Amino acid sequence: MLKLLAFKDAYLKNEDGATAIEYGLIAAGISLAIAAVVFTFGEDLLALFQGMETTLETATQ
Repeated sequence: MLKLLAFKDAYLKNEDGATAIEYGLIAAGISLAIAAVVFTFGEDLLALFQGMETTLETATQ
């Protein structure tokens, strides 16, 4: 946890423009990866959660 806090402090104090752009590109890449997974498996995940909802509703009645 301390390493994470130290990283945050170092990141906020860093004024190097190239580093900020690199972090922005990393964040954009992660966002694109998450979007790709959601669009690829979104229907399956929706069906999974709806099945779980139905099971829980049936079990609690």
